[in-house]
Parts: sequence; C-alpha cells; structure tokens
Amino acid sequence: MKQPLKHRTLSAAIVDQLRQAILDGTYPAGSQLRQDALGEAYGVSRIPVREALFQLEAEGLVRIVPQKGAIVSELSLDEINDVFDLRRILEPRLLAQSAPRFTGDDFEGLDDIHKEFEKAIKARNVSEWGQLNADFHMALYVHAPQPRTRAIVLSLLQTSDRYTRLQLSNTKAMGTAEKEHAHLIALCRAQEVEEACRFLEQHIEAVRKDLLQVVAIAPKSRRKSES
Repeated sequence: MKQPLKHRTLSAAIVDQLRQAILDGTYPAGSQLRQDALGEAYGVSRIPVREALFQLEAEGLVRIVPQKGAIVSELSLDEINDVFDLRRILEPRLLAQSAPRFTGDDFEGLDDIHKEFEKAIKARNVSEWGQLNADFHMALYVHAPQPRTRAIVLSLLQTSDRYTRLQLSNTKAMGTAEKEHAHLIALCRAQEVEEACRFLEQHIEAVRKDLLQVVAIAPKSRRKSES
C-alpha cells in the first residue's frame, strides 16, 4: 500500500509544478510537453508524468494530440463562456447554502484571505492572484452540503485561474476584484444572503465580460509586439 501512495503523491506534485509553469507563462500556449523531457527534468519515470498530463488535460490546461503528445491549450473564448456559465449557475447555489452557517471564525478566514489578496495585488505577485481568488471563493462555500458540486467548482476555478491572471493584469480589474470581494464579505456578514448571491452572480458575469474583451485583444497585441 505504501508504494502506490508514494506514486500518487509524486504525480500530484508534478501536476502542481506543471500547472504553475503553464499559468505563469513558462510554458506558453502551443508549447509541446514531452514526457521524456519532463521525466528527465523531474528525475522520474514517464508514468507519473503521463498521469500528471492527463490531469492537466481534465483541467483544460493541455490537449493530448495524437502523434504530438501534450500541447498547452490556447486561450479560448468558448472555454471562457463554458466555464463561466457553469460558475454563474453553481456558485450562487453553494453560497446560498453556506452563508447562513458562517461563524466568526469563517469571517476571520475570509478577511485573512482578502488581506493576502490585497497584498498580492499591491506587490503584483502574479503567482498568487489566481490561487488566492480560488481560495476566497471556496471559503465562501465551505459549509455547503454539496461536496460534489464544490469539487466541480474547484475544478472550474483551477481552469479559470489562467484567465483570471490575464484579467487581473489590468490595474482597474485588480481594484474592482478587491472591492467586490470586500462587498461579498460585508453582505454575508450582514446575513443578506439573497443579495450576496445576486451580487456573486453579477461579479462572475462581469469577470467573464472583461475576460472576453481581454482575450479577444490579446492575439492582436502579440502580433503587434512580434512585428
């Protein structure tokens, strides 16, 4: 039993490192991730690397292409719409179940995450933006008695992490996210749950609209910089 556990832990560690490398741009869209090269870089066999790549494919960060292997996925308008449609449906439902059960400790935890988010924004710490955003949203749903839905939302947040970082690279968007997260905490603290759910839905939709604009412009910007 010990060896399989060690193997799964190794594969999970590779997933975390590869995910981070994709999100921070070390492996840009279109990059080929070769199993043998990655295995050599991490000092492991190809088996845990292959399992890690399958997990990243499930998260939408890579595509497994016949004869080519794993390719880092392109930024996709269709994927944004798919992910944010699901988030807009599922997250307010989770919040409606979770918010009435919040305790003082829960609000302290939300406040702590929000403070760290503010620090990351001020320091322009790109590597922390997406993770703290996901941590904040999942903390809102901690008491929702729907573990399967929470797992789906966590996966959606991991997929949208890449886009969230792109969106938050805009100074105005960073300030907006900070204010809207603070407002969500305030609404939950006041037990205005229905209004908090409506505001959360608006927050998710606003991020989606902003992202669609940013991603639509991004290819033009890259072409201009390359010319």
